[in-house]
Amino acid sequence: MKLPWLEPLTTREPTPAVVPEPPRRGEEGGAPCSVCAGTTPDAVWSDDHFAVYPPRTCSLPGTVWIASREHVDSFVDLSPAASAAFGPFVAQVEGAILARGDVGRVHLYRWGDGGAHFHVWLMPRPLGMLDAQGMMLPLWEDVLPNATDEECLAAAQEIGSRLEG
Repeated sequence: MKLPWLEPLTTREPTPAVVPEPPRRGEEGGAPCSVCAGTTPDAVWSDDHFAVYPPRTCSLPGTVWIASREHVDSFVDLSPAASAAFGPFVAQVEGAILARGDVGRVHLYRWGDGGAHFHVWLMPRPLGMLDAQGMMLPLWEDVLPNATDEECLAAAQEIGSRLEG
């Protein structure tokens, strides 16, 4: 694995803690939830528990994000039915991404700092791109040239068409 930057990198001190933290989208005092407000791209697939969305921009076509249909913040907040459906559903999405070909692995990430609506990201690591293994994939994704929005949407639609439901 390699970082997508040349060395020497230097460490720096973190900024002082901000407590309480500012409200996120979808929390009281924050901006409206973009999923609930319908300001996200159109879902390429949905059922009673989850919806699959294309990214707004991406450098790795086949990247998608999954959001819960219910407005909850985290895994612990999902309804029992959504919790039970999550694992099998993510396995389906992973299979649909792998079926596109030229994918070494599919990585699942959960970042919840921007919005208080449960969502996870699935990113395909291109076959043979060993520098992007593990935690390096999102770093590389951020610096690689963006694919066109049409390419990212077409890949997400292809993934959505492979899902059961």
